[in-house]
Amino acid sequence: MRSKASITLLSVGHACVDVYQGAVASLIPFLVTERGYGYAAASGVVLAAALLSSVAQPLFGALTDRRPVPWLLPAGTLLAGLGIALSGTGGSYALTLLCVAVSGTGVAAYHPESARVARLAGGDGHRAMAWFSFGGNAGFALAPFLVAAVVGTGGLDRTPLLALPALAGAALSLAVLRAPGQRRRLLAREPAAGPDDRASFLRLSLAVVCRSVVFTGLSSFLSLYAAQRTGGGPAAGTAALFVLYLGGAAGSVLGGRLAGRRHRVTVCRGTYLLSAVAVAGVVFVPGPALYLCVALTSAGLYVPFSLQVTLGQDYLPAHVGTANGITLGLTVSAGGLLSPVIGRVADATSLRTALAPLVLMPVLSWLLLRTLTEPAVPGGRPGPPAGGGQRAVPKSWVQ
Repeated sequence: MRSKASITLLSVGHACVDVYQGAVASLIPFLVTERGYGYAAASGVVLAAALLSSVAQPLFGALTDRRPVPWLLPAGTLLAGLGIALSGTGGSYALTLLCVAVSGTGVAAYHPESARVARLAGGDGHRAMAWFSFGGNAGFALAPFLVAAVVGTGGLDRTPLLALPALAGAALSLAVLRAPGQRRRLLAREPAAGPDDRASFLRLSLAVVCRSVVFTGLSSFLSLYAAQRTGGGPAAGTAALFVLYLGGAAGSVLGGRLAGRRHRVTVCRGTYLLSAVAVAGVVFVPGPALYLCVALTSAGLYVPFSLQVTLGQDYLPAHVGTANGITLGLTVSAGGLLSPVIGRVADATSLRTALAPLVLMPVLSWLLLRTLTEPAVPGGRPGPPAGGGQRAVPKSWVQ
């Protein structure tokens, strides 16, 4: 199967998985309305899915370091869909927690191995990973519409219909894995292209955590804040969230293109500085101009997203699965741990005061990346930009 076709199928399959990450939060209003959950119980449902997904991803990544397990793509997709499909069928709170935990496990199982397969299938890791990431962002953004169309029209008893994207995603994954010549390539293993650079990977991971803090903080409270700042009510808040998600999808694709002209580290540093200015605009600029600042913030935070995944893979060539699990799971979800702190500060002061410190997070990411260097290609030299035509793909990817 040709590279572009494989990446297209993997990107759509990624959307079919990440729609279940967005579905958990989208189900909360219906759980509150139909089952009478309080805010604490509702937040427990979201936490069960998010924490299990983020903590389990490095474990699945370590498993993929021991041996290739491409079957985790269809299996993880089906498990993610099964949990959400069953989440509305039982009235027990414990059963609901179990279902979303099962879904989170499926999400965790899917991502580390799928990132490895996507880079292998794409050849040009940067642009391929950008389109792969775009699929995940698109799926997350579509989740509220899917849940509203299914559950909003028939109640929680209709959640089994939400299994349909999982069936489609599993079929797409199997189409890639069973393509002629693909299976042997994906199951083969060779020695790593070079030694791990753990110090650089640690700094990269901390930069991703800072990025996660600002994005999670904004996405959690942007709807309320936009309604306050624009005076447009709930519709203004919904529009702001849509712009945030749309900007993220565009930023993912743009990141792959920019990496074709500049080193990935250079692109990440520049967009984090842009993000700091844009976040300041979100916090302090009133009126409709807030939407432009939201779009710039989202694009600035998502341009580095796929680039940081491939950087992590190249900094830990001997433990690629672990790198995927950390950059795609643990560090990304770590930002959610500070959301309750932002909420408490907002209760004590104001939402604007609580969001203001987020301006510093992209600056911290820039500082962490300021002296970081582009990973070396085999031979010990820093790799040129992906579009330069000279950058060799490490041996561990050409299996």
